[in-house]
Amino acid sequence: MTGQRLEPGRAVLACRVLEPGQWCRRRGCEGLVRDTVIRQLAREPPGWRPTTLAVTIRRYRCAGCSHAWRQDTTLAAEPRAKLPRRGLRRALEAIVVQHLTVARIAEGLSVAWNTASDAVPAEGKRALIDDTTRFGGVTAIGAGEHVWRHARRGGKYVTVITGLAGVRDGTGPARLPGMVQGRSKQAFKTWLSQRPKDWRDGIEVVTMDGFTGFKTATTEELPDAATVMDPFHVVRPAGDALDRCRRRIQGDHPRPPRPQGRPPLPGPADPAHRCRPAYRQAEGPPARTVRGR
Repeated sequence: MTGQRLEPGRAVLACRVLEPGQWCRRRGCEGLVRDTVIRQLAREPPGWRPTTLAVTIRRYRCAGCSHAWRQDTTLAAEPRAKLPRRGLRRALEAIVVQHLTVARIAEGLSVAWNTASDAVPAEGKRALIDDTTRFGGVTAIGAGEHVWRHARRGGKYVTVITGLAGVRDGTGPARLPGMVQGRSKQAFKTWLSQRPKDWRDGIEVVTMDGFTGFKTATTEELPDAATVMDPFHVVRPAGDALDRCRRRIQGDHPRPPRPQGRPPLPGPADPAHRCRPAYRQAEGPPARTVRGR
């Protein structure tokens, strides 16, 4: 950094490239300085004030072949990009971890909304989705749907594939190997078919909900894996059955009519309250127990 300028709405930091880069890439001879250009990059602000990097870049010309080039800045940012790599990383963490919106990220970096909306998902795809190491050590996966878009038109479901090996073995949290658009057998089957065969052969357990499409796709692509239902979708039908049983028992034993203006019966004197242990017993059907009472 060679200087700084504070403005009412932002801070500008003057920088220069350390590597000279004066050698011609075609003939290998030393080039002559032609001129300099200023490239502006949006830096992550250290405080509340948006910060801009004004990078001075030299342009060279070869005396032998007249080839022109400029100093290499790919370590700081992609060509023609307005956001540096470090700023993209901070913006991605702010969206994923801190749950900030793209509009808030664009405001903090002092860039347009379209710039942040295009650059941050691309960085997330490069750093997260294209990272093949997230599949390592996964022996148990879970498949389920998630509503990511609450709209009348267009698809609103995505299929989320979760790595559960760390949770099952007690060695760490769950991971996110993949996420595909849609909730169907074909979407999950296509994702499984795109994985390497040795990875598919290492999957031992697949957890899912009651959707038959996930079951069929698992049977076709992972024939040796055991398919089980996740605890939530096991407990929920049991809870719904318990509620239906409770409503039926209370319907068979209605409360006696009370004179107008008098308080309701206390808990132990209520017939419906006395039937509560009946449908909580583990042995015997609840209706038979109630009928015996």
